[in-house]
Amino acid sequence: MAAPLNTAKRTVNLAAAGPRVSRIRRNPPPAPAKEPMLDREDREKLSVTFGVIGVAIALAVAIVAVGAYAGWTPREVHMFIKLD
Repeated sequence: MAAPLNTAKRTVNLAAAGPRVSRIRRNPPPAPAKEPMLDREDREKLSVTFGVIGVAIALAVAIVAVGAYAGWTPREVHMFIKLD
């Protein structure tokens, strides 16, 4: 007759002191849902604001560049304010 095969499992020692630790593998708890920092409406407002500021800066740079090309500088502008 053939001898039984050895298994990798160990027998449980019920005489051991202390509680037994469960060896069942469990799925980790689900991560809490992160709320987006900005919702869609706020992102749209922010992008419109940056777009308007970007166009204004580009327009100002273009005006100064054309003026510098034509030989005009802001130092040539004199303002006279008459207070009554």
